[in-house]
Amino acid sequence: MEQLSPISELQKQAELLRMELRYEQETYAHAMAQNRMTSRVQEATCRYPVTIGDFVYNALDQMVVSVSYETDEDDPGTEFEPGKPISFFYQSEDGTELREVPHQYYIEQVGEGVVTVAIPNRQAMQSLRSSAQIRLLGIQTAIDTTSYQVMLEALDAAMRSENEKFVHLRDTLIGPLQPRFRHLPPLSFPWLNRRQQEAVQKVVEAQEVAIVHGPPGTGKTTTLVEAIIETLRRETQVMVCAPSNAAVDWISEQLMRRGVNVLRVGNPLRMSDAMLECSYERRFAAHPDYAELWNIRRTLRQERGPGLTQQQKARLAKLDARATELGIRIHTDLFDQARVISCTLIGSAYHILEYRRFSTLFIDEAAQGLQAACWAAILKADRVVLSGDHMQLPPTIKCPEAAHGGLDRTLMQIVAQTKKQCVTLLTTQYRMNNDIMAFPSQWFYHGLLKAAPQVAARLVSPIDTALTWIDTSQCLFGERQSRSLSRSNAEEARLLIHVLRDYVEMVGPTRLQNDRTDFGIISPYRAQVRLIRRLLKWQKYFRTLRSQISVGTVDGFQGQERDVIVISMVRDNDQGSIGFLNDLRRMNVAITRAKMKLIIVGNAETLSRHRFYAQLIEHFRTHGDFITLPPPTTDTTEGTA
Repeated sequence: MEQLSPISELQKQAELLRMELRYEQETYAHAMAQNRMTSRVQEATCRYPVTIGDFVYNALDQMVVSVSYETDEDDPGTEFEPGKPISFFYQSEDGTELREVPHQYYIEQVGEGVVTVAIPNRQAMQSLRSSAQIRLLGIQTAIDTTSYQVMLEALDAAMRSENEKFVHLRDTLIGPLQPRFRHLPPLSFPWLNRRQQEAVQKVVEAQEVAIVHGPPGTGKTTTLVEAIIETLRRETQVMVCAPSNAAVDWISEQLMRRGVNVLRVGNPLRMSDAMLECSYERRFAAHPDYAELWNIRRTLRQERGPGLTQQQKARLAKLDARATELGIRIHTDLFDQARVISCTLIGSAYHILEYRRFSTLFIDEAAQGLQAACWAAILKADRVVLSGDHMQLPPTIKCPEAAHGGLDRTLMQIVAQTKKQCVTLLTTQYRMNNDIMAFPSQWFYHGLLKAAPQVAARLVSPIDTALTWIDTSQCLFGERQSRSLSRSNAEEARLLIHVLRDYVEMVGPTRLQNDRTDFGIISPYRAQVRLIRRLLKWQKYFRTLRSQISVGTVDGFQGQERDVIVISMVRDNDQGSIGFLNDLRRMNVAITRAKMKLIIVGNAETLSRHRFYAQLIEHFRTHGDFITLPPPTTDTTEGTA
């Protein structure tokens, strides 16, 4: 892809981002125009009807309400996540349209058949309460327009900036300037391998940008933590960001375990429990001066009003000034004491960070962050360190035209492709058996990955192999498309359960329990995940192993690992159409979750028309077990579900 000038690249990203926003708005408007509730409840973004519980205050003194809805075995699962904006809606009396309850709300917690929703203010509570009293309500995810606004403003600021330091950094990242490096004495970290040490060295020496490229299982987080700590030996404070709250919390927790003072900035609703104590809000409330500030604010609330004498006004003005002084002092203390300020990329635009600048910005999981979101944080930094793997999951783009136009092309991709001297590829992986690792290494990482000796030959059982492909080409299975446009393959799902049971029998249920061997069942399609979960739930055989088995989509398994991974490929047709499976980075994620055993169930004939899958199948034939099931003579699914 031809590289644009920095300004042209930023303009293009802004165009594509607006296209994505319009697509979301049009999709949302279409959903609201869709008044057939029976079909809407099958969507992952919506539930109807819901029951509103009591309005209570949570531990952070914020008003919340529980919202429950019925689930059954066919429930497709939802896209509800903590921190996501949602709206309530109801059907008009004549049934011709859907109408929204005013105000936007946010999800605090998610459980099975229930979500806890944060109420932004008393007016929002009253609107919701009165609406629930007279009609049935539904709940649906809403468009996070705030994030779009932050990203568009960041792109605009990046284009208009005349700050020499920033312009130099911008033109190095996406322009013609080449990155520069200092020359420092070699650093020594005996607990890191050679490439990890090289990565830390490059981070410290980089004047504008460095990239830690960490394929699955290569110790990217370990390396990044060491690079941050080494940077803090030279700098007073750094900023650490990531696209998601979960990723920010993960890297922050690792730093805290090393004794680093981390101040976590952002919405506490979106933070993990472990990070709440480090949140700006909790630290602010725990400051020694906060009690005085709280008492002053209470006095101001109680005594302000009409009819005050000049003396009373003067007294309140003094209290107001004292409250401002205390607030500034607490705020300054919190930032002065912290060595790391952590937040999401979008959270870097949070008002309390408005005038903050950092010598170094670290962006973890940078390959999953939109370029526009990265610029929001980079505007506050003199240099940037990107960490992640652009051969795994890209950012989620809903508009196909925007994705095709390059919205899914991340800053990390651009820099890795155009400024290769910035990149250190970690090459020793500590997760996968060598046979599992070999194919993704060859296809995605130029054959450079090597398995650490302690995992290279590791198996679940001495009589096992690391790879098994169950070929369904002769089984006369068939895929189908669900109402939500996801795909499923019922016969393949039943077969997968049968294969899993056979594998458990082969290894031994007692041994698997004693060893706490964990299983991950993955499908790229949400409808297939739903089907497999239902079949697994029916199986009494797996009751004792239930806590060791998890089922989910590829996205749901990003960043995780399991001893055994079983993948349901779903696609089964004569045309060789594989749709979603064309995103090879998703398959890279699915395959590389496995530590000791990888089982794939799928139609080799359908899949092998794509070069990637043809070579993957050949790898299974050469290095593992490739089993083609015979054509059915009786009901092949009997007794499997």
